[in-house]
Amino acid sequence: MSRIYDIIKRPIITEKTTAAGMPHRVAFEVSIDANKHQIREAVESLFEVNVVRVNTLIMRGKPKRFGRTLGRRSNWKKAVVTLKEGQTIDFYMGEDELTE
Repeated sequence: MSRIYDIIKRPIITEKTTAAGMPHRVAFEVSIDANKHQIREAVESLFEVNVVRVNTLIMRGKPKRFGRTLGRRSNWKKAVVTLKEGQTIDFYMGEDELTE
């Protein structure tokens, strides 16, 4: 089971990824060496949904200043997963779910 958590690091929750026009698309930060088949299997087994398509892209690290020296953030991989029509993944826990 830890293999799934090695592939999917975290969901990406931004205005763009949670737009109302695309309710069946979800974005994740994934391992840099994970391929589309591994990402599909991990999402399907972890969230129990049907994946239609997986698009991946490498997000290049930005140059940053660390004190006096210039540095660079690491590159990371983003996966945009399209779910079957009518399926969603809810990342938000309501207050009533926390008390149960």
